[in-house]
This record gives sequence, structure tokens and C-alpha cells, in this order.
Amino acid sequence: MLKEVYGNECLSRTRVFEWFKRSKEGRETTEDDPRSGRPSTSKTDKNIENIGLAEITGIDKECVRQILHESFNMRKVCAKMVPKLLTSEQKESRINIFR
Repeated sequence: MLKEVYGNECLSRTRVFEWFKRSKEGRETTEDDPRSGRPSTSKTDKNIENIGLAEITGIDKECVRQILHESFNMRKVCAKMVPKLLTSEQKESRINIFR
């Protein structure tokens, strides 16, 4: 019912139950627990450098992204720009997979 009125501005039912459970266990904060696993790749030195390029040159960040994508044949993978250089054999293999 709250979701209908407030849309995405409202907590999900699952989150409310999770916070309720945590408060019953004595927890006083709603901060997430530290997570193990793969670290975030959006704050890499290279991404920060790209934002710096945008600020230094006065070019919009989206234009920098577009230049990296079109001129340097890079694409975004998990918030990280990487070269997208496939051999003709790899391209042919991908085509054959979808036939």
C-alpha cells in the first residue's frame, strides 16, 4: 500500500522486516554490514583519471566516454573501461553460437 502512494521513495517490505529483525537483535544503526568479495571497480584510478580529463579539457564526461568507446574501441565492463578487441575468429565464433 505504501509503495502505491510513495513509489520508489518508500522502503521495500523485505527491507522493513530486515531492519525490524536487526533492531530486535540489539542493532541500533541501519548501515549495511561490510561485504566480502569483489571490491567496487567504479572508483579506480583510471576512472578518476577519466573524470579528471573531462574537468581539465572542459569536455563533458559523456563525451570522454564516447571518445574512449568510439576512438579507442573501449567498452564499459562492470563500471570499468576495457579494450574491446576481438579477433576475427572470436567474432565468427560468437556469430556461430547464435545461429
